[in-house]
Amino acid sequence: MEDKVKITAEDLKSYIERIEKLEQEKRDVQDHIRDVYAKAADEGWDIKVMKQIIRLRKMDDDDREEQEILLDTYKRALGMSYEGE
Repeated sequence: MEDKVKITAEDLKSYIERIEKLEQEKRDVQDHIRDVYAKAADEGWDIKVMKQIIRLRKMDDDDREEQEILLDTYKRALGMSYEGE
């Protein structure tokens, strides 16, 4: 026997409306994040660095450590390391 999925216009409309609501909530959250960055910038914080820190904090500890080691290795190879000067 074949299972049939019943698709109705009402179901479709419900999914679409839920997605639209979530998209609006996402825009609202993005606006709030922008406001926080603006406030931090007004108080003198470096937004680029803050975003880098946030990106790093999202990473797994092992991945972050590996990336930091590689970055240091590349910097040393290019003469950009200031340690031991």
